[in-house]
Amino acid sequence: MEKQLNRVELKSSSRTEMPGARKIGPADPNERITVTVVLRRGSATSAFPSVEQLGATAPMERHHLSREEFTARHGASADDISKVRAFAKQYGLQVVEESPERRSVFLSGTVEAFSKAFSVQLNRYQHAKGTYRCRTGTLQIPAELDGIIEGVFGLDNRPQATPHFRLLKDPGGKVRAQAAAASYTPIAVSQGYDFPAGSDGTGQCVGIVELGGGYNSADLTKYFEGLGISLPKITDVAVDGGSNSPTGDPSGPDGEVELDIEVVGAVAPAATIAMYFTTNTDQGFLDALTTAIHDTTNRPSIISISWGGPESSWTQQALNSFNSACQDAATMGVTVLAASGDSGSTDGSSDGKPTVDFPASSPYVIGCGGTRLSLSGTKISSEVVWNDLSNNEGATGGGVSGFFALPTYQQTAGVPKSPSGFVGRGVPDVAGDADPETGYQVVVDGSAAVIGGTSAVAPLWAGLLARINQSLGKDLGYVNPLLYMSKSADTFHDITSGTNGTYSAGPGWDACTGLGSPDGGALLASLGGKASSKSA
Repeated sequence: MEKQLNRVELKSSSRTEMPGARKIGPADPNERITVTVVLRRGSATSAFPSVEQLGATAPMERHHLSREEFTARHGASADDISKVRAFAKQYGLQVVEESPERRSVFLSGTVEAFSKAFSVQLNRYQHAKGTYRCRTGTLQIPAELDGIIEGVFGLDNRPQATPHFRLLKDPGGKVRAQAAAASYTPIAVSQGYDFPAGSDGTGQCVGIVELGGGYNSADLTKYFEGLGISLPKITDVAVDGGSNSPTGDPSGPDGEVELDIEVVGAVAPAATIAMYFTTNTDQGFLDALTTAIHDTTNRPSIISISWGGPESSWTQQALNSFNSACQDAATMGVTVLAASGDSGSTDGSSDGKPTVDFPASSPYVIGCGGTRLSLSGTKISSEVVWNDLSNNEGATGGGVSGFFALPTYQQTAGVPKSPSGFVGRGVPDVAGDADPETGYQVVVDGSAAVIGGTSAVAPLWAGLLARINQSLGKDLGYVNPLLYMSKSADTFHDITSGTNGTYSAGPGWDACTGLGSPDGGALLASLGGKASSKSA
């Protein structure tokens, strides 16, 4: 057995207990688990495009790597994988899979073997969210793997994220099929935002990451028949034992899953939808994301994520690994969008302090905030920041990252410093209708319902970008810098009224609704396409 002197701390691996959790004893040493080991890129750091390089090229002149080219140039090296294989053998761990493109090696073994391999104690904890296996402190790895291993996921299987949707209910808790103010079909919202005419997402695939729940085919058939459009092509992809597993409870993750499908399918009906079902852990979340990014079968050009959590609830290795995966996606022309959260400027953090939601805070992700939208026919009559905090009904997330530095594309956006004084990434980038009282008419678990939340905004924007990609005849990929470089004052509907708690809306970018809600035709024109004066 390797001596302790030959081991070093795995950087950024420190983890603490969940607030409110209670330790109930050690984990079963004989329990078999599977762990994901994330490796560095096989290329030199200087060989990988920087954030500035990725965003500087004009949309129609961009050259993206194919997934196969990425693996050859930047996937994990055979030598690094070999070293991890030898490490696994030394500790009685089995290599389940090696994925150079995802820069991941998947190891299987007992809790006892993994505890020795990474010098960690694993315990069982009880929490309001359930019983789970937990680790605290840092991980240790052999010195020769220092700099090679970037993250280890799966030792700890606590629930990591929450879905960012709000189901409209009456005071008695019954699901409401109609809003008191007004609710809309996704098609009506897309018309209000002037999605480009003559486009339907043909040739595009939208990947959707789900951490639980599922959909019923009968629900989708009923829903799309009611809209008068064809059922979109839907493909399920199982990751880490996840599956399409409806619970029968619209208040649970089923509401998220069916909302995502119905919004994308309504506004981009010809796009293929790939559903990546996984477990609600940081390991499952990351594995689903990397599976979608490197999927050579479905090849999604856009990935929509409606799950997340406060930055403080993630380990630094998770923040780094997710962000790195999204940077990989950018080189391959894959756009990643994420909801900015539904709990206002605190994002539901345990300490009640202002924070932002991750993965929306990644500089390689389009963070999607929420508004309260009122339509008159197909025109917007008013639009303000979504904030129902006074009624305990949520508000758009937004603020300033305490981890990711201010990206180049936001240098002139007027992003304030974080509460700690850190010059950080501003969230969100864009916005759309999210207030449940002006929410989306959907079908969940057999019944009509109205759902809001920033969870609806990510798939809405995913559908818009699918139509823009189709219109351009080219996948935009890393859109963030292009949004901030737009010269058209009409590209966004600037939201100037409202607050999410700590931050207030105002002219230009703000930490409630970002640049604003979209004018789809104008956005297409600003990106080099031909705009139409009438949406479809």
